[in-house]
Amino acid sequence: MEQQEKKPLTAKEQVITDEQRMQWQRECFQAAQKHLAEKGIMPKSVVDKDSRFLAPLCAIWKFKAQNGKTYWVVTGRLPTDHAEVSAATDARDAMRYFSLQWQLKADQIMSTGARDKTQVDFANLLINRAHGLYEMYENDPLWENEAK
Repeated sequence: MEQQEKKPLTAKEQVITDEQRMQWQRECFQAAQKHLAEKGIMPKSVVDKDSRFLAPLCAIWKFKAQNGKTYWVVTGRLPTDHAEVSAATDARDAMRYFSLQWQLKADQIMSTGARDKTQVDFANLLINRAHGLYEMYENDPLWENEAK
């Protein structure tokens, strides 16, 4: 998981053009590939039909890797993270999975008596982003066009 401290979006930043959305998507794609490569996983292809983009907040990618496995990768204005595809049935479920995992990770950091400001800040970032992901997961209008 990579830590990225991002500030909340302003109203102006929330309205983005198609060109900005494509640029954001490219940056998220590159971040996802880099994250997997840093974990020793070489991406082979992305499954576009199962990937979801909620610009400029987050993207959930489904990658097939050269090792024969498939992974969910989350990128955007939050920590970049991955999980094997067996963790979630679809992008919405992957969002919930990462939310729950981050809450557990933050609890683990705090329960070990984290005194280092960086660790505490990271745990707080995880909690904040976990709550945001879960709110998006629960936001039915975002998922209206999803196959049931």
